[in-house]
Amino acid sequence: SSGSSSSSGSSSSGSSGSSSSSSSSSRPDLLDHQPPLPLLDPVPTHFPLFPCKVDFLLITRTAAMLERSGFYWGPLGVEEAHSRLKDVATGTFLIRDSRQKDVFFTLSYRAASGPVSVRIVYKGQRFSLAGSEHSFPCLFFLLEHYIHSSKKSLTVPYRKQRPTLQELCRKQVAESCGGEVERVARFPYRI
Repeated sequence: SSGSSSSSGSSSSGSSGSSSSSSSSSRPDLLDHQPPLPLLDPVPTHFPLFPCKVDFLLITRTAAMLERSGFYWGPLGVEEAHSRLKDVATGTFLIRDSRQKDVFFTLSYRAASGPVSVRIVYKGQRFSLAGSEHSFPCLFFLLEHYIHSSKKSLTVPYRKQRPTLQELCRKQVAESCGGEVERVARFPYRI
């Protein structure tokens, strides 16, 4: 009797997938009668999808360098960035995540008139400030350009906290050793 109800259920649905699963499985139609699982949203990030591997590598390398710089503040909002920069010297700057989906980073700096934020545009494997014709193959070249420009719009980074000399030395030794932990561990001096 249960076999006939299973086959009648399969024939009434008209689904060939249902009848094949009922004949090939010891649990007929088990999956067919389960409600579909909801699609999980991807982990939220400010990084959009990358059109090519070169873009992915360049942006992830830039993000890693920014993390080490001390003046990258991650998902800091514009209001908080401006609050941090309102009482510092003109030209003090920081980099933060952009809230705009098609932009990775934003430069916030203290201008003579007060804090300002400018999107850092990434296009064709080059970085530029929104509205500027100058573009650079590296975000740090962009920063150096504006630090050394005659306008002196950028002068000094606003760091989260200054690394100690010991931390700087440890980073340098690790980078010199290629980041190989066992080579750093064999280093004869305490760092």
